[in-house]
Amino acid sequence: MTTVYPAVDSPEFDAAWAGALADLRTLGELCDRYGVRRREDPAIDDETVAGFEQVTERLNALDDALREVYAYLHAFVATDSRDDAAQARTSELQTALLPLQQLETRYTAWIGSLDVEALIARSALAREHAFALRKAAEAARHQMSEAEEHLAAGLNLSGGSAWSKLHGNVSSQLVVDVTLPDGAGGEKSERLPMSAVRGLAFSPDAAVRKAAYDAELAGWATVAVPLAAAMNGIKGQVGTLNEHRGWADAIAPALFQNNVERETLEAMHAACRESFPDFRRYLRAKARLLGQAALPWWDLFAPVGESGRAWSFDEAAGFVVDQFGSYSPSLAALAERAIRERWVDAEPRAGKRDGAFCMSLRRDESRVFLNFEPSFNSVQTLAHELGHAYHNVQLAGRTPMQRDTPMPLAETASIFCQTIVTNAALATAREAEKLAILEGNLQDACQVVVDIHSRFLFESRVFERRGRRELAVDELNALMLEAQRETYGDGLDGAALHQYMWAMKPHYYSGRSFYNWPYTFGLLFGLGLYARYREDAGAFRAGYDDLLSSTGLEGAADLGRRFGIDVTSVDFWRASLDVCRDRVAEFEALAERPA
Repeated sequence: MTTVYPAVDSPEFDAAWAGALADLRTLGELCDRYGVRRREDPAIDDETVAGFEQVTERLNALDDALREVYAYLHAFVATDSRDDAAQARTSELQTALLPLQQLETRYTAWIGSLDVEALIARSALAREHAFALRKAAEAARHQMSEAEEHLAAGLNLSGGSAWSKLHGNVSSQLVVDVTLPDGAGGEKSERLPMSAVRGLAFSPDAAVRKAAYDAELAGWATVAVPLAAAMNGIKGQVGTLNEHRGWADAIAPALFQNNVERETLEAMHAACRESFPDFRRYLRAKARLLGQAALPWWDLFAPVGESGRAWSFDEAAGFVVDQFGSYSPSLAALAERAIRERWVDAEPRAGKRDGAFCMSLRRDESRVFLNFEPSFNSVQTLAHELGHAYHNVQLAGRTPMQRDTPMPLAETASIFCQTIVTNAALATAREAEKLAILEGNLQDACQVVVDIHSRFLFESRVFERRGRRELAVDELNALMLEAQRETYGDGLDGAALHQYMWAMKPHYYSGRSFYNWPYTFGLLFGLGLYARYREDAGAFRAGYDDLLSSTGLEGAADLGRRFGIDVTSVDFWRASLDVCRDRVAEFEALAERPA
């Protein structure tokens, strides 16, 4: 991050901070000058057009400047939540930017009260932002009064944002005792951060996996009460605001934010439910390989096949670059640049949050956050996150309003890149290696299709009950187990599940409800696109980068039509899941062959 600013307390960072706040004050003055707030007269005159263009250009410029400042701070907080200086500046930034949230609320209300189509007809800038303006007009219909929206934004700093911060700090700083084999027939106790403990789930040693599982559950139990308070707090706030904003139910705003129709979500979920028996076949085959009557949770991520090849980060990076090159030189060059310029923070360590993500930093630069462990799963994760970075390159020429990509489409490039790596590995692997690669791919797909559906069920039921009262730790545990049994079924040992997944997953606390189902959409949409690539690589390459650059300009259905995809049809989702079914069958066949 020193290529951005030397340090959080550096003069260079202070100057960028001060510049952004000065631009914010200028934006406020412009909004006041042009009466940017809900109004009664929808007519578009010359002054309205001039005001729209000046305010929109200033808003886009400010968002660009703040993206860099926020991403810079978030890099430090995510990789070391004990960095008090970065935490303090982040909190200060959230408070300083409260006026921006208020101005954005006013801007949305203003757009919603104008004749948007007339504005688009009169302004070239409006035409360039037509999709965002039409969406803002719809969003305005779900706004409270200006005073209420401003109050909600202010209270969020000590409400939803605070609960989310609590979860991030508690989970990243959680350290637990793990009793592990010492390699000499005995045991040793180690005190490890939770991210490292979770990484042990990929160990080739069954005793290590079981010990890590036991330690993880014990660790989450020690912080379950504050995390339950955070869950109740954020879901209670969201439910109250949804009601006052006139949303039909908890899922409605998530569908709107993601530019996906309810019909599409229902079609996708119907296809997913049909696929659960196939994923259970995979899990039962894996259990047989591991000598288990039924697969316990601690063996979900156990390596199989030539198992367990231990991938170093350098090996993983080289493999990803090589496979990206099979698609295009520009994709390989992006991956090489990310490694060369040290965009990737890979190692698990104390204070670092769990999981993986890619964030846009500035222009065509990104930063990638991983908790790398030596399995093929991490190779796929690296490819996935670098796919996001490639998507960011294609969006670099767009304004912030134009590149506001919803999550289902944000997964397009990442899933495509992950599929390139997996298929290339399968094509060249020996049989024992192929089993391990198939396992890594199916493991990931099972998480995205089956486990994420369990999270969807869990969150739906939490919202339903939270509308009446708070939920206790035991009740959250019971709802989590119920959702896991409903989705995994007999694919897992029902007596060895993970009741604290609600405590571990940060997405429940993000303030964006139903955060996870877009990953399922992204996986299956990406597989559908990959099928189109295999059918006609030349035609696909000709349109793919433009599709990625347009993910903030069209809804999912319209973008899908570019490649002959109908996302409202169950048949499309079934066809994508057929890829997973074929891999399950291949995995079963390899698993049944004698060693």
